[in-house]
Amino acid sequence: MSRFSFPTPKGSEITPRDIYLNRRQLIGAALASSAVLSGFGSAFAADPALTFAKNTVSPPSDPVTDQKLATTYNNYYEFGTGKADPARYASTLKTRPWTIEIGGEVSKPKTIGIEELLKFDLEERIYRLRCVEAWSMVIPWIGFPLSKLIALVEPNANAKYVRFTAAAKPDEMPGLSYRVLNWPY
Repeated sequence: MSRFSFPTPKGSEITPRDIYLNRRQLIGAALASSAVLSGFGSAFAADPALTFAKNTVSPPSDPVTDQKLATTYNNYYEFGTGKADPARYASTLKTRPWTIEIGGEVSKPKTIGIEELLKFDLEERIYRLRCVEAWSMVIPWIGFPLSKLIALVEPNANAKYVRFTAAAKPDEMPGLSYRVLNWPY
């Protein structure tokens, strides 16, 4: 039993049936969320130099999760398999320089650095994150819609999916020595 207690989500916070039955709409919503979630960290730790639009969407009815809990109870196996491992070891990760590469069925393949990504119009979103392990948190995030990034590379008519591949830096990510996943995933 976990030492943390999380409330059961209200019915109004669960994905509506008409959306989850429409896979394309659900995947689109998930991708838009992933851009924000994979953005640049939570609003708790936002760089004071970042400017971003405040959240205008009604947040979940539950209060925002306590910062200490939200920043220390995580699953990032790149830093270890324990829930506290990311908070303990993530300081080894160098985020400058940082680039992402976008290729595949696009007209304009591109490698983009973090400084260019930070020039996008950033916005705050507040989401209830639900883990498959049956816990959830309400967390503010700063980022931008994935659609803005995709538009830069101009997907062609053959593009059907978006695939993300995680970074794998053994010198900076101690969890890569564990064989819990086929790295990079």
